[in-house]
Amino acid sequence: MIDGQFIERIAEAVSATSDQVRSGLQLLTNGCTIPFVARYRKDVTGGLTEARLEAIAEGNAHFTGLADRRNALLRALQEQGVLTEALQARVMECRDRVALDDLSLPYRKKRRTKATVAREKGLAPVAEFIWAQMPAEQSLDEFAASFVKAEKAIASLEEVLEGARQLLSEQFASDPELRALLRDIMVQHGKITAHPAKNAEEKKTKFEAYYSFSEPVSKIPSHRFLAVSRGVHEGALRMRLALDDEAALAEVASRYVKDSDSPFAPHLLASLRSAYEQHLRPALEEDIFVMIGERANIEAVRVFRANTFSLLMSPAAGSLVTMGVAPGANGNDSKVAVVDGSGRVLETAAFSIDSGDAAPLLEMFARHAVEAVAVGNGARGRETLRFFRTLVANAEASARPFIVLVSEAGAAAYATSRIAREELPELDTGVRLAVSIARRLQDPLRELVKAEPRHIGVGQYQHDVNQKLLRDGLHRTVVSAVNRVGVNLNEAAASLLRFVSGIQAATAQNICDHRDKNGPFTSRQQLLDVDGVGPRVFEQCAGFLRIPNASNPLDATAVHPEAYGVVERMAEAAGVAVADLLGNSSLVEKLDWTLCQDAILGPMTLADIRRELLYPGRDPRGMFKAPAFHEGVSSIHDLEEGAELEGIVTNVTDFGAFVDIGVQQDGLVHLSELSNRYVQNPREVVNVGEVVRVRVIKVDRELPRISLSIKALQPAVTKARPALRDGKGEASEEERSSHSQEQGRRFSRSDRPARPEQGEHAPHADRPDRREPRGERRDDRHAPATRASREARTVRPDRDPRRERSRRPAPSAPVESGDAGALSNTLLADQLAAWREKLRR
Repeated sequence: MIDGQFIERIAEAVSATSDQVRSGLQLLTNGCTIPFVARYRKDVTGGLTEARLEAIAEGNAHFTGLADRRNALLRALQEQGVLTEALQARVMECRDRVALDDLSLPYRKKRRTKATVAREKGLAPVAEFIWAQMPAEQSLDEFAASFVKAEKAIASLEEVLEGARQLLSEQFASDPELRALLRDIMVQHGKITAHPAKNAEEKKTKFEAYYSFSEPVSKIPSHRFLAVSRGVHEGALRMRLALDDEAALAEVASRYVKDSDSPFAPHLLASLRSAYEQHLRPALEEDIFVMIGERANIEAVRVFRANTFSLLMSPAAGSLVTMGVAPGANGNDSKVAVVDGSGRVLETAAFSIDSGDAAPLLEMFARHAVEAVAVGNGARGRETLRFFRTLVANAEASARPFIVLVSEAGAAAYATSRIAREELPELDTGVRLAVSIARRLQDPLRELVKAEPRHIGVGQYQHDVNQKLLRDGLHRTVVSAVNRVGVNLNEAAASLLRFVSGIQAATAQNICDHRDKNGPFTSRQQLLDVDGVGPRVFEQCAGFLRIPNASNPLDATAVHPEAYGVVERMAEAAGVAVADLLGNSSLVEKLDWTLCQDAILGPMTLADIRRELLYPGRDPRGMFKAPAFHEGVSSIHDLEEGAELEGIVTNVTDFGAFVDIGVQQDGLVHLSELSNRYVQNPREVVNVGEVVRVRVIKVDRELPRISLSIKALQPAVTKARPALRDGKGEASEEERSSHSQEQGRRFSRSDRPARPEQGEHAPHADRPDRREPRGERRDDRHAPATRASREARTVRPDRDPRRERSRRPAPSAPVESGDAGALSNTLLADQLAAWREKLRR
C-alpha cells in the first residue's frame, strides 16, 4: 500500500477519512471490484460510493507511479554520485510528475552546448561569482580577467564573461523554482490565442469564429480548447500562448537580481533573457498546452461518461413482442424482424414502403401479436414511420401496437461486428440491424453494451481526446450501469455478462455455454459449477445476477447470498417463510435488524437488505416515457419561430444541450437558454434522454441551424444571474459541427426506449411536459387525476401497455438517498474530475 502521506492526500481529495481510504484500497487490492465494494461492503468502508472508490483507485495508481519515478530518480542520482541528504529531501517532497521532472532536469545527460564548452574551459567559478552577487576584494572584471588564458583558447575578458553568461543561462533554464514560477505566471496571466493559418486567411471555414480568438489560460473551457486544437490539426488555425514577456521577466528578475545597480545585474539579466527566449518560453508554453490538453481530455471524457450513463440508465419498454424496422435508403430494401419478449428472433422479412402492399406486415402483426414497432431513424426513417402509422390505423384498436422512432447510432457498427455475426449467424446485416433496433426498445442497456460506446456520439470532441482515457472511462461507466440495474442470469448474452462485477469475457461465455448445455439456472449456487467461477468470482458477481422464479426467492433480488442466513433468521423469527417477507411491508417494518449486525453486515448493508425486501428486484431505471412529436413537423422547413414543441435531449455539452424535436436536424438549447437562473453546468438542468418542452427561437434553413429555448417557457425571475459566455444563445459553427458529425452515429434517448409520435400511442401529446426531477420519479399510478392521460404515454418495462389500465395499482418504491443518485447520477463523472484535479495539485 502507498505511503501514509499519500493516503492523507487522497482522503482530503475525496472528502473521506484516512481509515476509509485504507479500507477501500485494501479491498480493491485484494481483488474486489468497485461495484461490489460500493454495494456490499458499505460498513467496511464507511459508505464509500462508486465515485469515491474510483477516485481512490486512480489516486493510488497516480501516487504509486509517482513513488516509482521518485525511486528511479534517487537511484540515478546515487549512481551519478550527486545525491545529498538535502537533494533527497527535495525529491521526496515532490508531489507530482511536473515537479519531479523539473527537479531532475539539471542532472540529465545534456547535449554539447556553449555552456558545456565554457565549463570545460574552467569558467564555472566566474558564473558562481556572478550568481552569488556578493561584494569581494576583487571587482567582477578583475576576477574574470584572471581566467584569460591563451592555453585554454580564452583570449579576452569578454570571452570569459560570455562563457559565464552561457553557464548562467543554462542554470536559469534548469532551475526548478524558476520553471515553477514562470509556469504559474503563464497560467495566471497567459492567454490562448488563435489566428487563421495562411491557407485559411479570408476563407469561410467552420473555424471562422476562432480567427481572432483569445481566452485566459485559467478560464478557457475544454470544448473551446479542443475546437482550436482541431483547427490546428486540420491546418486552419495557428495557436500560441500570448503573454506580456517583459512583465514576466521583470517579475522573475526581481527575485533573482539583488541589486539592479550592481555590476552583476547586466550579466544576470542578459542570461535570464537568453534562457527565457531560447529555452524556458518555448518549453513552458508547450507544457501549458499539454496541461490544458490533459484538462480538456478529462473534461471531455467526463461529459461523455455523464451522457453515456444517463443513456444506459434509460427506462426500458419491457418484455414486449416487438417488430424492429430498418428503413432502406431508397425505401425498397427495408428489413423487419419480430422478436419475442426476451429478444429471440421469431420472424424476419423484407418490404418496400413504395409498393403499398401491407398485407404481409399485417399478417405478421396478427401471427405474433406484436405489441410495439420500433422504426430506425436512418434514411427515410420518418417516411417509414408514417407508413406504419397508416398501416396500424386500419387494425383493430385492441390489437394496435404503439410505434416509436429509435436511433440507429452505433447499431450499424454492431450489425457488422463479430458479436452480431456470432449471435445472429443466419441473418444478413440489414436484418441484424432490425433486430438490434427492436431490442433497443425493449431494453436499451442490454443492447447498447454490444456496441462500442464511442459510436454512440453523446459527447463532445470524442475523436480528438485521448482514446485510451475515453475507452477506459466509458468501460467503467458501462460496468457501473450494468451492475446498478442487475442482470437476468438466464437471459443475458455474454456481451452483457462480461460487464458484471468479477466476470471476465471468457467466464461470461462459459456461463452461456453452461446454460445452453444444462438448461436455465435455478439457483445462484449453480454458478460455482461453471468453469472460471470460483469462490472469489462468485462473491463478486452473485449479488448482481438475478434468477426470476428461482428455487430460493432471494435469488431474484439484490440480496447477496452471504446475507441469506440473516434473512432466513429474520423470517423464522417472524414465523413466516422467506417468500412471505418479499414485498410485505407490514412484516418487514416489524423486524429488529440490529440483532444481525456484524463487521460486514452493519447498519448500512442491513438497510439495503431491508429496502430490497420491501421492493424486491425493482428496476432503478424508472418509468418509460416517450416524447410526442408535433404531427405537422417532420423537417426544418416546417418549423416556425415561436412554436412550442416536445423533444428529447440527445447530447449535453459544456455549451448547451441538443434536442431532437422530430426533424432531421437537432436543435441547440444554448447554456443561456436552459434556465432563467444561473447555470454553470448544463447537466444541472437536463440529461441525455430526458423529455423536455422547448420553444423555437431561431431557424436558419440554409446552414441548417435550429435554436431552442427551455427558459422561454419558464416563469420569469426578476434577479437571474447571467449565464456563462456571451449569453447570445449561439454556439460557434465548430461547436455545432462537433455535434453534427456525431448525429448520424449517436444513440439518442429516442433510441433508448423510443418515442411515439402524436397520434400513435400518445393521444395527449399537446399537453405540457410533466417531467419530474431525475432520481425523484414516482409511479404515475399514484396521481388519480392524471392517471389516464399519463398511462397513455407511459409503458411499464414488464407489462403490456394495452392491459396496463386493468392492473391493480401497487405501491411504488421510494428513492432512497443512497440510490437516488444511482438512478440518474450523472454527477459521478463531475465528482471524479474534481477529485482528479485535487490529486494532481
